[in-house]
Amino acid sequence: MSDVTRGGQFLVKETKCESIFTPEDFNEEQIMMRDSVKEFVDKELWAHKARFEQKDYAYTEACMKKAGDLGFLSIAVPEAYGGMGMGFVNTVLVCDHISGATGSFSTAFGAHTGIGTMPITLYGTEEQKQKYVPKLASGEWFGAYCLTEPGAGSDANSGKTKAVLSEDGKTYKITGQKMWISNAGFCSVFIVFARIGDDKNITGFIVENDPANGITMNEEEHKLGIRSSSTRQVFFTDTVVPVENMLSERGNGFKIAMNALNVGRIKLAAACLDAQRRVITSSVEYANERVQFNTPIAKFGAIRYKLAEMATSCYAGESATYRASKDIEDRIAAREAEGASHQDAELKGVEEYAIECSILKVAVSEDVQNCADEGIQIFGGMGFSEDTPMESAWRDARIARIYEGTNEINRMLSVGMLIKKAMKGHVDLLGPASKVGEELMGIPSFDTPDYSELFAEEKEMVAKLKKVFLMVAGSAVQKYGPDLDSHQQLLMAASDILIEVYMAESTILRTEKLAKKEGADKVEQQIAMAQLYLYKAVDIITQKGKESIISFAEGDEQRMMLMGLKRFTKYTNMPNIVALRNTIASKLIDENQYCF
Repeated sequence: MSDVTRGGQFLVKETKCESIFTPEDFNEEQIMMRDSVKEFVDKELWAHKARFEQKDYAYTEACMKKAGDLGFLSIAVPEAYGGMGMGFVNTVLVCDHISGATGSFSTAFGAHTGIGTMPITLYGTEEQKQKYVPKLASGEWFGAYCLTEPGAGSDANSGKTKAVLSEDGKTYKITGQKMWISNAGFCSVFIVFARIGDDKNITGFIVENDPANGITMNEEEHKLGIRSSSTRQVFFTDTVVPVENMLSERGNGFKIAMNALNVGRIKLAAACLDAQRRVITSSVEYANERVQFNTPIAKFGAIRYKLAEMATSCYAGESATYRASKDIEDRIAAREAEGASHQDAELKGVEEYAIECSILKVAVSEDVQNCADEGIQIFGGMGFSEDTPMESAWRDARIARIYEGTNEINRMLSVGMLIKKAMKGHVDLLGPASKVGEELMGIPSFDTPDYSELFAEEKEMVAKLKKVFLMVAGSAVQKYGPDLDSHQQLLMAASDILIEVYMAESTILRTEKLAKKEGADKVEQQIAMAQLYLYKAVDIITQKGKESIISFAEGDEQRMMLMGLKRFTKYTNMPNIVALRNTIASKLIDENQYCF
């Protein structure tokens, strides 16, 4: 498995463009699947968008059943349990394109196929999988996931729901309150987390939804967005569950929950992509049609600026999401080749890239919100009206920064997990960080580099930006050691550096690969997006690097690190940013849609 890059190693290992997977690499089967999903979405979801905004929960459920009939709920389920048994990239591909029309359906789909089904598929016994998974894969049954409680949100392991073993040892009685439960209104089975006795960690259970068994619910929550996704509080009162419905082992619930979140995070990133594409396309169409001062507003520089930035963030999100998806798929395949079961291979494969999953969750969820916000602005007053798709897109996007772990939690997790990997020897951060320290003490080279090849300077810039992270994180670890966790603002700033490095590198590598295949002259707009993203990333990293350094370093150490930051963020031949944006916007306007 040595040729498969480990999670987090992108920071210390050069990645060749040939070794990453991009949307341009979809095979014929994947293209057919994408088109099939898009046909379903356009016909059943986009065409009836108003019904989702009118809290038509029954229509959401009906569309879920149709998705089940078409096999879309079974993509990731092994064939032995009635699924298609497709790879991780295919799973992400379907999640991407099925999620863009409305956040209501996207939430229902994600909750069912991810946290509603996956825990049984990956942690269930053979009997549990045979009993439940085929029904979930077909859409005969729907699943829901009961983890969050009034006093247990981000601190998921602090739940108060109790599970008490009966005297005969045959059943557990579960009592407690769960909230924000997606699909609760129409689900057939819950994954419920409860604590047995005074156990340190919670335990997972499979609980069938039977109101006669002590299960009651509040009315539907009235939410800012995702209005017709069913969201209810669920109360369990002495709900009897057979002991054989315990999921995995006693006390293993927290691990199940965390691994489910890792998968959920990358799928959430994917679920934000087509939402961006549709917002961009609607914005371009409107900008071409809307005339002010006898001129289509698409010709105005202020609008072109917005369209170019929206497209660039979407293109970057696609690049990074599919890069990570294939890395996970390859890791799963490598583990299976070594003899691991599908369950173990998939669990460990996703867990390996938990850092990248957190990075993607933060980056893409924030990009979709910004994209929808700019969509409203392009539409002007009409954007604020329910008659256009912009205001619902904006409302639906807002939840993405909260669920699957808030973006604040994920920012801190990404850095924390990377440091833990380094301590375990899975990623060598110490060696590269020491070299950066030595470089800071040395005399910089004044040689004139050769930047004649496409992206030569851009890739050198990415390498230097990685040094910024190593410099900041390495020094922070040395100073604070195990107490680093308590310095949350520092962790969040360091995380922003890590995020921008991964997103910028992914965008450049995708475009370099495409240019080698098609010719640089054929992908002028993609090159412009890669350069524009990097330009902005350098600015963010400069700001966050400075913020980090002055928060913990003083005197000579601070001066040396600030000089290092200046050296590592020096962009010699900065592109003409206005020209880049115009190049991107012109293509969008000519095509009248997001076309990359």
